[in-house]
Amino acid sequence: MARLAVTEQSMVKQERAARTRETLIRSAAETFDRDGFSVASLTAISSLAGVSNGALHFHFPSKAALAHAVEEAALTRLLALTGDARPEEDVFRAGSSRVQLIVDVTHGLAAALRADPVLRAGFALSGDLSRPRPGDLRERWRGWVEATLRQAEEDGELRPEATAGDVVTAVVAATVGFEVLAVRDRAWLSAATVTRFWRLLLPTVVPAGRLAGFEAAGTLRPSA
Repeated sequence: MARLAVTEQSMVKQERAARTRETLIRSAAETFDRDGFSVASLTAISSLAGVSNGALHFHFPSKAALAHAVEEAALTRLLALTGDARPEEDVFRAGSSRVQLIVDVTHGLAAALRADPVLRAGFALSGDLSRPRPGDLRERWRGWVEATLRQAEEDGELRPEATAGDVVTAVVAATVGFEVLAVRDRAWLSAATVTRFWRLLLPTVVPAGRLAGFEAAGTLRPSA
C-alpha cells in the first residue's frame, strides 16, 4: 500500500509538472507574440504563467530554451495542419487534388495563426535574426508546399507554363507575408484575404478546363 501511495504521488507530481511546463510554453508564446523575443523577459513570462521564477528555471534554464520549446510546440501544430504526410505518398482519395489541398491548408494555417499565439510566436521566432539559432518553421512550411506542388506537377494538375517552382514562390511569399503583416493588422489572415489571393492565383496555375472544380474559399468548413 505504501509503495502504491508513493507511485500515485509521483504520478500526481509528474502531471503537475507537465501542466506547469505547458502553461509556461503558452505564456512564453503570448509574451513573445506581444513583445518580441529580444524584449520579452522571463519575469513577465513567469508572472503570466502564475509561477515563480524558480519554477520557470526548473523547467527551462534560459529564454532561448523557452523559445525552442515554443517552436517545437508550433511545429506540432503545423504538422497537424499539413497532415504530416509526404505528398509523394498515395494518401489522397481518388480524384482528389493536391492544389486544392494547398488551398485548404493555407486557409487552415491562416485561421490557426489568428487564433493560436503558440503558432504565431513559432513562426515569428523562426524569422527572428536576433536569436543565435532561429528555428526553421517557415522553412518547414516552404518544404511542404514545394513537395506538394512538385507532386501536383507530376500528376498534371498545373498548367504547362506554370512550373511548380514558380507557384511555390508565389504561395510561400504570400502566406509568410500575410503572417508578417498580420502582426499589425490581423485582417491579413482573414479568410477573405486568403480567398482573394487564390481567386487571383488559381487561373494562372490550373488548366482552364479544370478551374471550375476548385474552391478558392477552401473546401473545409469549420464545424458549427
